[in-house]
Amino acid sequence: MKDALIIVDGVSKKFNGNYVLRDVSLVIHEGERVGILGKSGSGKSVLLSMLKGLSEYAPTSGKVIYRVASCKECGFVEGPSRAGKVCPRCCGKMELLEVDFWEDRESAKDIKNRIAIMFQRTFALYGSLTVYENFVEALEKVEIDGADVGRKALELAKRMGLEHRLLHAARDLSGGEKQRVVLGRQLAISPILLLADEPTGTLDPISAKMIYRILSEEVKKKNITLLVTSHLPEAVEALSDRTILLEDGRVKAIGEPKEIVKEFLSEAEVVYGEAKVETGDTILKVEGLKKHYFSIDKGVVRALDEVSFEVREGQIFGIVGMSGAGKTTLSRIIAGLTEPTSGRVWLRIGDEWVDMLQPGPTGRGRATPYIGLLHQEYSLYPHRTVQENLTDAIGLELPDEFAKFKAVMVLRAAGFQESVTESILNKYPDELSEGERHRVALAQVLIREPILVILDEPTGTMDPITQQDVSRSIKNARNELRQTFLIVSHDMGFVLNTCDEALLLREGKIVMKGPTCEVVNSFSPEEMAELSQSKDRLPC
Repeated sequence: MKDALIIVDGVSKKFNGNYVLRDVSLVIHEGERVGILGKSGSGKSVLLSMLKGLSEYAPTSGKVIYRVASCKECGFVEGPSRAGKVCPRCCGKMELLEVDFWEDRESAKDIKNRIAIMFQRTFALYGSLTVYENFVEALEKVEIDGADVGRKALELAKRMGLEHRLLHAARDLSGGEKQRVVLGRQLAISPILLLADEPTGTLDPISAKMIYRILSEEVKKKNITLLVTSHLPEAVEALSDRTILLEDGRVKAIGEPKEIVKEFLSEAEVVYGEAKVETGDTILKVEGLKKHYFSIDKGVVRALDEVSFEVREGQIFGIVGMSGAGKTTLSRIIAGLTEPTSGRVWLRIGDEWVDMLQPGPTGRGRATPYIGLLHQEYSLYPHRTVQENLTDAIGLELPDEFAKFKAVMVLRAAGFQESVTESILNKYPDELSEGERHRVALAQVLIREPILVILDEPTGTMDPITQQDVSRSIKNARNELRQTFLIVSHDMGFVLNTCDEALLLREGKIVMKGPTCEVVNSFSPEEMAELSQSKDRLPC
């Protein structure tokens, strides 16, 4: 057994009197790859933030002990197996040191500098700098000899598969490319510990697999200790030697990844092919839509090319395809946020058809209040409570009792259990898990009572159990409120479980549309592997 690097001893954590971690005890060994599974709100992100030493995540009780090799001369820290060896920085002697991470803050500083963390949904990079400049900036922070920085930046770009994007501004990259820049910047410090919190939450399967491949190769090659959380159990299984299952802030089980994944998924039974729901007349018409733009490296890019389809009132309609297929561009044009090159979009308000491409109060200005859009990169007001985020923070001024009634109703519609809806109203966004924040953002859309709801990757960072809650919520909102949903996603299982019909976009063109089951199961095994986590046909 390798040396213990981290000892978590009876740790509990409260936020505003509520436990988010309860009596957690575990040992992480040097060079070990550990996966953490659990439903949204189980405490995964809180545990990783505590191990990184982020200021607001000090344990309420218990201890976090780091065992490291530390150089007394320069303070450089390595894993415990380096104790007794020569410091690579100053040639001093490395000695074994046990640090109470949250009590001995002076020693903890040197350890924190050797811990890398990747947050979910947060692209921690400099958007105006190029990929090359981002890597150079990260390498310079760790005091690498100036003559080597450029060469090491190029090596890093190659390892991240970004050698063809060196001169691109980071803000202009795709989501998968941005996350590879983030990963590269974290690996630049040669960490002894890498904490990866949902590193592929909103990425398509191909981009996600690339991130996981790079992660796996890098941690093995550099003997980096890895803790990774993911809403994709198969990713945790592939990346970890050992897996921890958290439930309500407690360690429910620790063991072999396959066994823990099996136990976790036993609570996430998916039922496909439910009874067909009657839908109304056409409410949305898209005709011959084109969106072209010019790119220096690609020339004319046809983001959308002759896209035409209709959506009926009360329908849940899916738009699927790989990253870059044109899904988000299509949803933004329908919402009136992006101008197309040509084509028409019509939305029915009552008995009147509104031209969404006509500006002004009689055009899309009349329709946009009735369209709810939840972006892939949503945001909540950090200093407002959940109830305030759902009401006055978004300009919805309601009497107190009415505001609370509406807030509770939409939180339940967004997938929260009835037992927790009232208790969550007075919490702030940073007291919630990423999955919980996502559902609050969905509730923020639903509370305005839109007739058309557009959801861009609604399950990006959700575990399978929460995904089922949200799927049921969408169906419930459709059935009870007669709302119409347009769901943009690369999650084929979620689309099949939730949508009545779907269309597949590829390079801006519709290559297939019709009943969801027919669209999904017409794919070849290779196409299914691109758009899901499996080559298997999904049951209908």
